[in-house]
This record gives sequence, structure tokens and C-alpha cells, in this order.
Amino acid sequence: MIGYTTLGTNNYESACSFYDQLFASIGENRIMDIDNFVVWGTSMEQPGFSITRPFDGNPATVGNGVMIAIIMPSKDAVDAFYALAMELGATDEGAPGQRGEGFYAGYFRDLDGNKLNAFFMG
Repeated sequence: MIGYTTLGTNNYESACSFYDQLFASIGENRIMDIDNFVVWGTSMEQPGFSITRPFDGNPATVGNGVMIAIIMPSKDAVDAFYALAMELGATDEGAPGQRGEGFYAGYFRDLDGNKLNAFFMG
């Protein structure tokens, strides 16, 4: 159902560097890079993740209640992804751990304050 997600950024270069490194750790690369818009993924036929400077020219803001979840192949992968996000300057919103039966997740905010989580079902 989801084609791609988009988050706004106020520091495009830093956000690109953050996500280049974070997504490279799980084998995802830039699949589109035009003007002030970058998409990471494996192909345009699969779901992707993008950032942009807001097209209306106003500052990017964080949506209250908005979160993007990134599926991982294992608990160890959740731990590694979360640790790398922290190393790259993300802020903690909940260290990796069990969040109910069969759901393991770690929560963080990117450099612009957007909330993400890495999760594993199983």
C-alpha cells in the first residue's frame, strides 16, 4: 500500500548524510536524488523513504503523533540500527526492547526531530 514516506528537513545536507549512513547499514541506497528531494530504497517499485526541504518555503515541522517504522530482519538488526542512529546524532525516544508479545522495537528522533522506530516482529 505505501509507495514512500516523506519527512521535511531544515538542514538538507546533514539530513542526507544522516540517512545515507543509516540506510546504507541495511542495504538501502539513494534511488532518486533531484533538487531538494532524496528517496532511499531498493527500487521505485518497492516502498521508499524520502526527505525534502518543504516545497512551500516554510520551515519543516515535526508532526505530533507522526512516526515512521522501519522493519528489521531480527532483534540484533534493531539494536544495530538504533545504535547507529544514536551515533549519527539521533535522540533517544525508547531504547530497543520488547514492547508486547512478539514486538521488539527501538525509537529515536532524527536530526530534525522526526520520530522513527526500528522494529522486529517475532
